[in-house]
Amino acid sequence: MKLRTLLVIASASAALSACVSPSPRPMPVAANPAPAGVEGSWADPNGIISTFQGGTFTTRTTDSNQLLASGTYINTSPSLVEINMTSLVRKTQSKVNCALVTQSQLNCTSDAGSQFTLSRRM
Repeated sequence: MKLRTLLVIASASAALSACVSPSPRPMPVAANPAPAGVEGSWADPNGIISTFQGGTFTTRTTDSNQLLASGTYINTSPSLVEINMTSLVRKTQSKVNCALVTQSQLNCTSDAGSQFTLSRRM
């Protein structure tokens, strides 16, 4: 009877040990999806921050977070964006066309002809 009990226990131990892996499996790392379009925050060379979010455009200072301009934008193609904005500083309205050159660079031209580049903030 004792031999039978020992065999049952040994079999159960062997079965249970087969279920345990020798080392923990590494967890898969989720990659951050690449940003799509212009959604998100962008900075100009002077550190002014522009934000594109759900059709709304804003530009703010980095030091005091003061709103400098606001407006709307539309994607005219996957790589082109048209911004209609009002400058709160100059009290003027303008249209700006921007081309998404890479996922991190946006080249823009205002209706007055001035050009500037925005870089995506991560």
